[in-house]
Amino acid sequence: MTPHAAKLVLGLAVVAVSGAALGKTSDRQQTMQVQANRSDCTVTESGPCVLTGNVHIVQGSLVIDAARADLRQADGEIRAAKLTGSPVRLKQDMDNGGTMNATAAQVDYDLAQDTVVFTGKATVQQPGRGSIAGERIVYNMRTGQVQGGGGSEGGRVTLQFEPRNRAQPGETAPAGNRNDRNDD
Repeated sequence: MTPHAAKLVLGLAVVAVSGAALGKTSDRQQTMQVQANRSDCTVTESGPCVLTGNVHIVQGSLVIDAARADLRQADGEIRAAKLTGSPVRLKQDMDNGGTMNATAAQVDYDLAQDTVVFTGKATVQQPGRGSIAGERIVYNMRTGQVQGGGGSEGGRVTLQFEPRNRAQPGETAPAGNRNDRNDD
């Protein structure tokens, strides 16, 4: 891989880490390993880089599996990345100790807008915090806003919120969280 192609692949790591719902920040400082069946990268300041076939990216705790990664740049900097697969799978440890898991048919990252769009049976799960699922999930990295939609065929977005003080199996729930109160 040429130095410029390596720079493009490194840009994919930035894209992936940024788009992984605030994953482990130390991952950005780790070496990235990329494997794919094929690469087709232009070594110019504005050329594309396309990785195809069993694309596997690891950087720190971040693991991405996709069928294809298409990176677009301008003036030597990554401007957009499109990951496609059956589905694309992202997994990353979180700074808070949990692990984020996401899947979608396609993941689009727009650096100029600081947004990540998951489309096609998209799910993002953060154990202990909750999950969101729908045909389209948009995450704005600047504001932290997450928007979901069920698609045009009358589908619905599904949200699940985990309680902060959830009792573990075999434990008694705190008095304020008991469901067995008799309010009659």
